Amino acid sequence: MKAVIQRVTQASVSVDGEIISSIGRGLCVLLGISRNDTPKEMEYIVRKILNLRLFDDNGQRWKKSVMDKQYEVLCVSQFTLCSVLKGNKPDFHCAMGGEESEKFYQTFLEKMRTAYKPEAIKDGKFAAYMQVHIQNDGPVTINLESTPSSNNQQEKQNPGKKVKSSSEENGERENSVQEQTASNLTEQVKGLKLENMDSAS
Repeated sequence: MKAVIQRVTQASVSVDGEIISSIGRGLCVLLGISRNDTPKEMEYIVRKILNLRLFDDNGQRWKKSVMDKQYEVLCVSQFTLCSVLKGNKPDFHCAMGGEESEKFYQTFLEKMRTAYKPEAIKDGKFAAYMQVHIQNDGPVTINLESTPSSNNQQEKQNPGKKVKSSSEENGERENSVQEQTASNLTEQVKGLKLENMDSAS
């Protein structure tokens, strides 16, 4: 998952010229969901958004989170954050598919509301063509990314294939080294025997 987190004095989302969601002071979060994302990545992003200390406290900077200040959060789903470039053209094959990503996004919003308070979490309209108006405060912008675990990626790339644990891989490497060492010793013994036979003759 990728999140672009902006500290704002106000932000709003419009669809067809009508404002459908808005907040005052708080955070505006643009969220990209990749096809390999799992609940583990979601939980990390939720925790970071709500606990990042991006706000001042009595003149001291970076002291308070959005929850500490009781501010609002406006979330906007943005699949283009998962783009890769092919020449000058963006490609979006890394983004999670529409129906699956909508369910994932709605679960993300539920977790945000459960972890904070429901009325403080606002969102746009999933898959709609939106105009997002952001009044960035500072400006302060944080790029946050939660990379899916290597095991999860391997499982998706090789369905049905068991992913080896690090201990299993280490054990295999140790066995390989032992086998190679034994083979080398055998060759050395053979060489010594041949030398002794030549000397005797």
